[in-house]
Amino acid sequence: MSKSIKLLVAFGLVAGVAACASGNDEEFVVVDPEPISVEPVYTGKYK
Repeated sequence: MSKSIKLLVAFGLVAGVAACASGNDEEFVVVDPEPISVEPVYTGKYK
């Protein structure tokens, strides 16, 4: 292979490793202050 193709492959590998190495993303959970309400159930006209 020519030097330019080898250079492009090397840069691609380095970019791929760099993209995978940045896994330090912090996760956060949003807590809803209101409890989830239950929808009313239809029980009939006269119940």
